[in-house]
Amino acid sequence: DEEFNELCFEFGLELDEVTSEKDIISKEKGEEKAKGASDTVLYKIDVPANRYDLLCLEGLVRGLQVFKERINLPRYEKIIPAQGEGQRLIITEETVQVRPHAVAAVLRNITFTKERYDSFIDLQEKLHQNICRRRALVAIGTHDLDTISGPFTFTAKAPSEIKFKPLNQSQEYTASQIMDLYRTDSHLRHYLHLIENKPLYPVIYDSKGVVLSMPPIINGDHTKISVNTRNVFVECTGTDITKAKIVLDIIVTMFSEYCEKPFSVEAAEVVYPNGKTHIYPELAYRKEKVKPELINKKIGISETPSSLAKLLTRMCLKSHVIGNGNNIEIEIPPTRADIIHACDIVEDAAIAYGYNNIQMTIPKTYTIANQLPLNKLTELLRLDVAAAGFTEALTFALCSQEDIADKLGMDISATKAVRIANPKTAEFQVARTTLLPGLLKTIAANRKMPLPLKLFEISDVVVKDPNTDVGARNYRHFCAVYYNKSPGFEIIHGLLDRVMQLLEVPPNEENGYTIKATEGSAFFPGRCAEIFAKGQSVGKLGVLHPDVITKFELTMPCSALEINIEPFM
Repeated sequence: DEEFNELCFEFGLELDEVTSEKDIISKEKGEEKAKGASDTVLYKIDVPANRYDLLCLEGLVRGLQVFKERINLPRYEKIIPAQGEGQRLIITEETVQVRPHAVAAVLRNITFTKERYDSFIDLQEKLHQNICRRRALVAIGTHDLDTISGPFTFTAKAPSEIKFKPLNQSQEYTASQIMDLYRTDSHLRHYLHLIENKPLYPVIYDSKGVVLSMPPIINGDHTKISVNTRNVFVECTGTDITKAKIVLDIIVTMFSEYCEKPFSVEAAEVVYPNGKTHIYPELAYRKEKVKPELINKKIGISETPSSLAKLLTRMCLKSHVIGNGNNIEIEIPPTRADIIHACDIVEDAAIAYGYNNIQMTIPKTYTIANQLPLNKLTELLRLDVAAAGFTEALTFALCSQEDIADKLGMDISATKAVRIANPKTAEFQVARTTLLPGLLKTIAANRKMPLPLKLFEISDVVVKDPNTDVGARNYRHFCAVYYNKSPGFEIIHGLLDRVMQLLEVPPNEENGYTIKATEGSAFFPGRCAEIFAKGQSVGKLGVLHPDVITKFELTMPCSALEINIEPFM
């Protein structure tokens, strides 16, 4: 295990843990539930999100074997069948509104075992979650080619017109019934929304009208593959043609290893609505040139061009030196869609060289770090407010609209709050414009604590500001609350005086601070004051209105203070 852990680290991966199904279940659900689960050792390996070629055992083992120089990188080859003998997928123009793109290929004379078959299904699932964005961009379908006959048609029809027997079901359903059937399915219900509200649903037929699949929801039961399947028809439909090509390339390169002629894929022809045709999979190899000195400089090493080429070859990027050592020519295989820029190649060279082997050097530029003045002021204040007997709280920067508007007796439009377009929960709809609700919620969660409760927070609030490049601005606020059987206005007022004393702002009108009576929607009438300092209003203090207190599920009087500390820098 230790050796494997080291190998993973050298290859730029992380062996997360060595566990078993039994361990996982007992951790999550207790030992009772884990009885009878498998004890087989499982390796949990963290793979970077850009390396789709390492998402299955086949690709991972191949990558590690090449890295250890035990095998040479295989050459993936596309076999184009004789005229009229290959498989064709015809796309009709009805698909344009729903899922306009489709690509296809055939894995011919493949030999599955239970392990290979499980890995094949598992890779599709991992790709669906990752590059396919939960099937929104691409959906993969794999079918037993011997149960169907081409050419295949990818079209879109009204839900009532589509009728077939879905995978692992016992009877036929229409598309509308299938949607209702899977609404409660823990796995498939997450994909229904992708086509649910569309007038037409995408569907793939063979030449005899057999339904292969209704992407991105479910395949037909008729074409399902099993361990005994010999010829697999792979189709990927989607809204993003680039991602569809990558997904098809990954699936066929990973599993063509088990074909009768290893690493060979039979091409299929896709016919577009405008009559044009294209052969897939592309399996495109391309060459890039990178200067050795660039690689050395970026990583901070001094290797010869030939040894850099060797390092890159170990990372599945076949390389050799050209032009008297001035350039390295690198061949990017179809499995490496993540190589977009020279820096991706440099990164792979660094991984092969070994991050731990790069010598640490002191930078040639001499710079002294300095704390941001606002943060320095914040740190100093936090210390002294805590010394004044208040407890610091740290609350969420996001809150619900009610917290900053309705509960404080304000209208949401008056708060200038920044809204989140797609909030996951009602608790996190807007960015806070005041720190007060967070502290009141903290008190509500700690009602069992002995009184008085004295809390404070110094954090950022966010308000809309059309004059900034991002349309919003942060302000550093200081907020304190006192919660007891009596309102304790004098305690909050005393804290204000102490804070001003620390900031060296005298209590006078000319160049200091003053407080003037005012009204605030969150405060008790006649018990609210505005704080003026440095010639501007910096905040308010006062006794909170009983309505505000009850809306936050509190029962005692409470006084509060909130100021913007940025003018005191």
